[in-house]
Amino acid sequence: MERKDRRRKERREGGEREKKEEEVPKTFREGMASRDENMKRTNRVLRISQLDALELNKALEQLVWSQFTQCFHGFKPGLLARFEPEVKAFLWLFLWRFTIYSKNATVGQSVLNIQYKNDFSPNLRYQPLSKNQKLWYAVCTIGGKWLEERCYDLFPNRHVASFRKAKQCMNLVVGLLKLGRLINFLIFLQRGKFATLTERLLGIRSVFCRPQNVREVGFEYMNRELLWHSFAEFLIFLLPLVSIQKLKAKLSSWCIPLTRAPSSDSTLATSGRQCSLCGEWPTMPHTIGCEHVFCYYCVKSSFLYDASFACPKCGTEVHSLQPLKSGIEMTEVNAL
Repeated sequence: MERKDRRRKERREGGEREKKEEEVPKTFREGMASRDENMKRTNRVLRISQLDALELNKALEQLVWSQFTQCFHGFKPGLLARFEPEVKAFLWLFLWRFTIYSKNATVGQSVLNIQYKNDFSPNLRYQPLSKNQKLWYAVCTIGGKWLEERCYDLFPNRHVASFRKAKQCMNLVVGLLKLGRLINFLIFLQRGKFATLTERLLGIRSVFCRPQNVREVGFEYMNRELLWHSFAEFLIFLLPLVSIQKLKAKLSSWCIPLTRAPSSDSTLATSGRQCSLCGEWPTMPHTIGCEHVFCYYCVKSSFLYDASFACPKCGTEVHSLQPLKSGIEMTEVNAL
C-alpha cells in the first residue's frame, strides 16, 4: 500500500511539473506578442519619412513623364499638348495598379520601408487597405489631378451667366481644397498622422513594413565634404580680391631679376619688336613709363580692367600712357 501511495504521489508531482513547464512558454510567448504589438503601436513613422515619401513620388512622376515625352521627340511639336492631362492620368493609373493596388504602398514608401494601413479597422494588428479605399484613393489623387488641369478647359470663355457661375463655383471649390490641405498639414505637423488630406478622409495611415533597426551612421564622409565645401567658398570669396597680373609680375621679377636701365630711344627700339602683353608686333605702340612697349588696345583694356595695372615684365605701375616717340620709326626697329 505504501509503495502504491508513493507511486501516485510521484505521478502527481510529475504531472504538475509538466503543466508548469507548458505554462511558462505560453506566458513567455504571450508576453513577447504583447510586447511586439506595443512596439507596433508606439513605433510611429517619422514626419520627415512621410514627407520624403511624397517627394520621392513626385520625383518618380516627373521622371516617368520625361521618359515618356522623349519617345515623341521626333514627332510634330505639340502633339501631346491637347491630350496631356489624359495621358498623365493613364500613366498615373498604371503606376497605381502596380503600387497601391497590389502592394499597399507607393514607390517612395517602398524605398523607405513604409506602407499604408487601414486605420478604420478596430483590430490592433496590421490590416491592409480595402478595395474601396484603394479605388477612392485613385479617384481622389489621379482624378483630382486630371480635374485640376482640365477644370478651366471644361468651361470655355463664354459670356453666358451660367458659365460664369460655374467658373466661380469651381474657383471656390479649389480654394476650399487648398485651405483644407493647409489645415491638414498643420494638424499633421502636430500629431504626425495623415500627411495628405486624402489619407485623412480615407482613413489610411503610414506604418513600417518591418521593425526599424538602429543604423550606424559614419560622419567621416560628411565632415570631409563640409570641409571641402567651406574651403571652396573661402577660395571663391578670396580669388576676386587677388590681382593675378600683379602676382604674376612679382613672381616673374623674383624669378628673373631685371636690371632697370634708364629709358632711352635705343632701349625702346630694342624692346619695341613685340608687345609685352600679347607678344605680337605692337599696334599703335605706347609706353607706360618703362622701357617696354605695348599695343594701345592691350594696355588700355588692361588698365580699364585693373586700375593698379603694372608691367608684367618689370613691375612698373602705369603712371602715364604715352605713344611711342616719333623719332623712332618702325623701319629703324625692323632694321635692328
